[in-house]
Amino acid sequence: MKTLRFAVLGTGFWANFQIPAWMELEGVELVALSDRTKSKAEILARKYSVPSVYDDVQQLLETERLDFVDIITDVDTHAPITEAAARKGIAVICQKPMAPTLSAAIKMVEVCQIQHVPFFIHENFRWQAPIRKLKSLLDSEVIGKVFKARVTFCSAFPVFENQPFLAELNEFILTDIGSHTLDICRFLFGEVDKLLCHTYSINPKIKGEDVANVMMKMRSGMTCYAEMSYASILAYESFPQTFVLVEGEHGSIELTKEYQLILTTRSGTERMTATPVTYAWADPEYSLIHSSIVDCNRDILHGLQGKSQAETTGADNLETVRLIHAAYASARKNQLIDMKLFG
Repeated sequence: MKTLRFAVLGTGFWANFQIPAWMELEGVELVALSDRTKSKAEILARKYSVPSVYDDVQQLLETERLDFVDIITDVDTHAPITEAAARKGIAVICQKPMAPTLSAAIKMVEVCQIQHVPFFIHENFRWQAPIRKLKSLLDSEVIGKVFKARVTFCSAFPVFENQPFLAELNEFILTDIGSHTLDICRFLFGEVDKLLCHTYSINPKIKGEDVANVMMKMRSGMTCYAEMSYASILAYESFPQTFVLVEGEHGSIELTKEYQLILTTRSGTERMTATPVTYAWADPEYSLIHSSIVDCNRDILHGLQGKSQAETTGADNLETVRLIHAAYASARKNQLIDMKLFG
């Protein structure tokens, strides 16, 4: 099968893990890097033997023969870079959040469709081993029809230390971890009918909100409560784990600390562990997340190769983007949002 040539655009914090995650897969060749601070790109180019380095994305797109690009730049650059690549017939992978506004995200999806270019969002949290195991248990219908769930990401991890730009965002928790948490809700339980959101700003050193609680009525009729916080000082520091409790007519499933899943039915309780694969290049504090990068990349690669339909297409992730902006609208207006009427 043809080896796909690609470029990574943006060589900041996340590129240090996205690049080696690609190196775990066969069938791809990283041929170029770009960063507005060229010296940063040159450091990674030497580390990973990448032949070409640029400080201008347009020049890279004009010069290199590429099958796809992986965009890891600031969110306000995602839309113009996506459009530029699409008009060159180059497939696009973009980090979350897709765009700073819902209208920009819609345009990104549309321009790729018009140009007949594959478009994917690198939404990796649904690829975490414990989340995949939970999904398989739900699909087995072992607890019957689900009527409620709680999805929790609450931490006091100093995320601003290695990603200081997050402290400068006017909208933080929902666009950052909310992109993942709300996508997990969709992945596990389907689409949302209505939602109500409250946000709070606890940390005085950051501009945006660092706590958000979202109550959702799903189209299936069940209720899903998502809670997100980077202000939660708890006895157990759970970062970067997502905890989930699902209740159904025949029992419950709890995803709890250290990747444990607890399945309880009238027949008793069963405990299992879904431990993620570890990689030498992964940051130990982020190992769960970094493991999922490889699986997400593999799924997207299979989509590009025509082996299967990738899960995290731009069109699919647009529904997560709609939830994020609906949640902000709900918090601002203090009112219930009907997703059929939003956006």
